[in-house]
Amino acid sequence: MTYISDSLRQQVITRANHRCEYCLIHQEDSLYVHEVDHIIAEKHRGETVSDNLCLACLDCNRHKGSDVASFDPETEAVTLLFNPRQQRWADHFRLDGARIVPLSPEGRVTVFVLKLNDELRIRARRALMNAGRYPR
Repeated sequence: MTYISDSLRQQVITRANHRCEYCLIHQEDSLYVHEVDHIIAEKHRGETVSDNLCLACLDCNRHKGSDVASFDPETEAVTLLFNPRQQRWADHFRLDGARIVPLSPEGRVTVFVLKLNDELRIRARRALMNAGRYPR
């Protein structure tokens, strides 16, 4: 595991506004501390630089692991995961209540691999929405 300086870590956290850049849950609403994640894992030659780092909640980061792509559940084509440094969340996802609806092949792959719509995660988002703590 590569060392990430405190200043770089803080830059990533501030840029993400303390939210997971995949599922949008805020750090304050998560049981575990969000993690600074390599979008392209080091084992795939990803660098430890701002443009390759994002903030991820424990659930998203554990499901993503070192993956960079998967098979699109709709077309079976190999497709890259959503990249928060190169793509806008709203171009690839939208919320339908507490469900994260994919709008693109990258969105479908990311929802699938990161298990963004597992029942427990949907229930947690719904509760946060009802409390005014999650984007609508």
